[in-house]
Amino acid sequence: MKHQKKGRKFHRENGQRNALLKNMGESLILNEKIVTTESRAKDLRVFIEKKISIAKKGGIQSVRELRRYFSEDASQKLIKEIAPALKDRKGGYTRITKIGPRKNDSAEMVQIEIIK
Repeated sequence: MKHQKKGRKFHRENGQRNALLKNMGESLILNEKIVTTESRAKDLRVFIEKKISIAKKGGIQSVRELRRYFSEDASQKLIKEIAPALKDRKGGYTRITKIGPRKNDSAEMVQIEIIK
């Protein structure tokens, strides 16, 4: 039975899955939108919205927490540009838009972007 088992595995081990989310999260922060598969975007949404909430709190502890996951450039952009723009929102910082199937394997592709 699959009780209380959240998240997707993507046929990867734990470290590889975490690295995938970190890399996609950093790309999303730096570019503000990326194109990926639907299941990856849904997992990325959960990951990135928690990090945006941490950035909105501000302070040195937030900087240290974000530096565990993202590079210096990405964490500074998240704290100095993205978090102040989203200070009045209580959640729902990202938007997922379907763009159709991928040509070679018909995987459902989506665009995930940060709402400002």
